[in-house]
Order: sequence, then C-alpha cells, then structure tokens
Amino acid sequence: MIYARFCLDEKSPFMGFEVTGHAGWADRGEDVVCASVSSAVQLVCNTITDHFGVDADVRVSDGEICLYLPEGVKQEDPSSKLLDSFCTHLRYISDDYPGTIKVSVVRQLKTR
Repeated sequence: MIYARFCLDEKSPFMGFEVTGHAGWADRGEDVVCASVSSAVQLVCNTITDHFGVDADVRVSDGEICLYLPEGVKQEDPSSKLLDSFCTHLRYISDDYPGTIKVSVVRQLKTR
C-alpha cells in the first residue's frame, strides 16, 4: 500500500506531503500504480523547486519522499495549489486501483 499524507495549516491549505510504501498492484518494475505515483511525485517536486523556485524542504529515502513548503506560503500560492491538485490526482488513482493508495490529510506533519 502507498500512503500519502498531506499537511494542512491555518495559513495555507496544503503545506507539504509524505509518500511512502509500494502499491503492490504488480511485481516491482511492472507496477503501473507505483510508476504513476512516482512520476506524479517527481513532477510536483521538480515543478515546485525548479520551475517555481521555492526553497522547499525535500527529503528522499528508500521508499519515502517528503516535501514541505517554507513558512509564509499563502493559500493562493501556486505551490500550495499544486499540492492540492496532487492530492486530488492520487485520490483518482486510488479510485481506479482500489486498495493500492491511502490518501489522508492531517493538520500538521512536522514540527517547524
């Protein structure tokens, strides 16, 4: 199962995410769900850091990737909107491939 947790706070609806695990839809290297999620994660991280120029806190380890926007990001910021869209995208994938992705939204993921 892939676990995607999105962070909300009172200043900006979406401030970050953590994605961990594997979908288990097919064998490693053949799993279209893992490939879809991995591609979406890379697109979001690269867009926020490289295209938008945001100094986001990005952490990558085996089976886990996290991204946190810096403090002070406003609700209308494109980075926050992109995280909102990414959350929706993962929910659509989860609907198409039941039992592979659990998406949750929490008030805070990390202590700043």
